[in-house]
Amino acid sequence: MGPKAASHAMNDTPSPTDAAPAGEPEPAEISILDLLLLLAENWKLLIVLPLLAGIAALLATYAITPTFTARTSFLPPQQQQSASASALLSLGALAGIAGGSGGLKSPADLYATLLQSSNVMDRLIEKFNLKQVYRRDYQYQVREKLLKSVQIALGKKDGLITVDVEDEDPKRAADLANAHVDELRRVSTELALTEAQQRRKFFGEQLERSKQRLVVAQQALQASGFSQGAIKTEPKAAADSFARLRAEIAAAEVNLTVLRSYLKEGAREVQLQSSALQGLRTQLAQVEQVGTPQSGPDYVSKYREFKYEETLFELMARQFETARVDESREGPLIQVIDAARPPERKSRPKRALTAVTVTLATLMLTLGYLVARHLWRRAAADTANAEKMTRIRASMRLQGQRPG
Repeated sequence: MGPKAASHAMNDTPSPTDAAPAGEPEPAEISILDLLLLLAENWKLLIVLPLLAGIAALLATYAITPTFTARTSFLPPQQQQSASASALLSLGALAGIAGGSGGLKSPADLYATLLQSSNVMDRLIEKFNLKQVYRRDYQYQVREKLLKSVQIALGKKDGLITVDVEDEDPKRAADLANAHVDELRRVSTELALTEAQQRRKFFGEQLERSKQRLVVAQQALQASGFSQGAIKTEPKAAADSFARLRAEIAAAEVNLTVLRSYLKEGAREVQLQSSALQGLRTQLAQVEQVGTPQSGPDYVSKYREFKYEETLFELMARQFETARVDESREGPLIQVIDAARPPERKSRPKRALTAVTVTLATLMLTLGYLVARHLWRRAAADTANAEKMTRIRASMRLQGQRPG
């Protein structure tokens, strides 16, 4: 081979820097220039299609029945001394302990729960004929619809309870919101009266029994020939202290029974009352060891028994009067801060927000479609992917021909 032929052969040899061999796939990435070119070629579609979608969404909102939201806010009864703690105050020796006892840490949580009770909802359903308004056949369906239409929020800082009611009728929405407060007053009053009635009945029975025992103790004391001179044998102060402690123990036991009737064993008031009862029993044991004479006439023990029954009768009478006062109260005080009024503007649908959201969503979907189509066409134009594309189309046709 001559020099000329060799030179011609060398010129025909491809250089490593030449284009990649045919069949090598191009990178699947899209550059900034490709993206700008894509936007320039399809700018009309990217503008017109989202605008049309936004306009269609805006027009569709006019076909939706507007919804109005009415709001009322109120302050629930503040945490006060419970009725059981008031009963403890009648025990002179336990006044300090009873004053430190309290009820729920957050009574507002209880009232917010009562607002969603079936007792309240059923009354509202009947009062506003919501079964017909919501076009439901069953009571549970109306309750579910009412729960979705009512939002109850509890302020963590100020303690206010807010009730938001959504309805197609602005006046009915306001009336429903205010009716929630009225029904809460009714339920809380009924619960308070029921508890007070139970305590009044219980202490009334205890008072009658104490009265009978006092009469028996007085007759026994008189039959023993008790006189003023007998007091020198057993000092009056010691006898009164002994009787007072026994009466306080009996009253504390009664109070503990009452507390356990509507509170759990681990409740703070039950624990405080149990501790107070144990302390009184310890004091009584000390008084008995110091003050009990080794021997003495029979009237001393009868005098002690009489003073015990007398003190117990006074304590029971005091607690019975406390229960009667609680029963006569009107119930917890609920203070309305802002009463609900018929709203002047609808809360849903939000036409402008809906139109803007649909427009932006359509723009993003259209742009995503154009990018995906561009990448698909690039992949289809590559000879290395031609066989794969053919197999994909064949598989899709085969799947479509198969019987369902």
